[in-house]
Amino acid sequence: MQQYDLIVIGSGPAGRRAAIQAAKLEKNVLVIERGGHVGGVSVHTGTIPSKTLRETVLNLTGWRERGFYGRSYRVKQQISAEDLRRRLLITLDHEVDVLEHQFNRNRVQQLRGLARFIDANRLEVTKDDGEVVHVSGKSILLAVGTRPYRPAHIAFDGQSILDSDDILSIKDVPRSMVVIGAGVIGIEYATIFSALDTVVTVVEPRDTMLDFIDKEIVEDFTYQLRDRNMKLIFGQTAEKVEKDESGKVRVPLKSGRVLGAEMVLFAAGRVGATDTLNLEACGLSADSRGRLKVDPETFQTDVPNIYAAGDVVGFPSLASTSMEQGRIAARHAVGAPAQEPPQYFPYGIYAVPEISTCGLTEEEVRQRGIPYECGISHFRETSRGHIMGLESGMLKMIFSLKTRRLLGVHIVGEGATELVHIGQAVLNLKGTVEYFVENTFNYPTLAEAYKIAGLDAWNRMGELPSKKASA
Repeated sequence: MQQYDLIVIGSGPAGRRAAIQAAKLEKNVLVIERGGHVGGVSVHTGTIPSKTLRETVLNLTGWRERGFYGRSYRVKQQISAEDLRRRLLITLDHEVDVLEHQFNRNRVQQLRGLARFIDANRLEVTKDDGEVVHVSGKSILLAVGTRPYRPAHIAFDGQSILDSDDILSIKDVPRSMVVIGAGVIGIEYATIFSALDTVVTVVEPRDTMLDFIDKEIVEDFTYQLRDRNMKLIFGQTAEKVEKDESGKVRVPLKSGRVLGAEMVLFAAGRVGATDTLNLEACGLSADSRGRLKVDPETFQTDVPNIYAAGDVVGFPSLASTSMEQGRIAARHAVGAPAQEPPQYFPYGIYAVPEISTCGLTEEEVRQRGIPYECGISHFRETSRGHIMGLESGMLKMIFSLKTRRLLGVHIVGEGATELVHIGQAVLNLKGTVEYFVENTFNYPTLAEAYKIAGLDAWNRMGELPSKKASA
């Protein structure tokens, strides 16, 4: 039986980062991947495909130029599903090639097949050709990711009733769509198809959406969606999904209302892909959604030599945070020193428009009883915004009145997921409002919105006293 210092199950963001980190520490590493190619959900059905689809849609529709040329402006008049898929395949091939090269360069061994525990150190792997091999690891990292939640009352058919994996293989762009679920995935796809001029209706059983995002940002985002005729139905549940005689899909709601569309996307949650691991054999168990409990600092499970990282451990379920979780877990697993995860990390939602946030929301600041002030800028206030034809977009910062330190930055609009990193750096370096007021930003840029928002807050906070406040 082949033995390894670290066995990683799954080659998504957490798994690949963990494997390469351990290999760089000169450890003997094996990655087991059940899919046909490395990359996991992130590369093949999740992060990379959905963001590639978004960029393709924005380019082909001319979405970014409509502020100048009107809502009827198009780069390509008739956009087909094949147009969307062409760029996607090029991107995926490139991502797989890069990952394979990284594994080979760092001498990470790979094994294709389905892994299941024999005990806490040994695994049985069934390869694609049916051959069964056994491997042993001093430490094992579970980075198996998640798959779409598919409840029994939804009659998925892969054509007009889809989950978020199926949506990438559609044959035609629908004229109308109902999206069930206003979480991150549902909202991203809903807004992407809305940008294609698909008539989109979103159904969400809760009375709100994206509750972890600053409320003022969500309100601005919601206004933009409704302004372009997206229908947002909150506080209602889809009883079932069915097809009528004409082939259209009907969605009866609990309230008695019936929605009709060419296509339905069910995007109400995901479940950890842990059901095939035979967790009982190693002394672990998953929760009702297939997720594993870990120590948030080391990512160690209740079994000392077994770790878990990435989407399978739950929120925030981001590719970026999964990579860092995998790196920290790998270092801890092989006995190398590892720092705690950073206090502040950016959260990006690649909807149309983008949302990105880092630090405390205004609601969290109030709950903690921290005296604060906010600064807000609108992208249309910047020269760069005018040049780009932006009619919307805003940046909000929250500062402590006592220490003048930045507490949170929240952005909705073009380039939000890029711009947020300036605020992230200032947060982690414990910077104050004076950073934004006293520093020079390139002109014209959207980053100038930081200076405008900083001045907006500073005008109400007043001058810094001669004796600087303690950090």
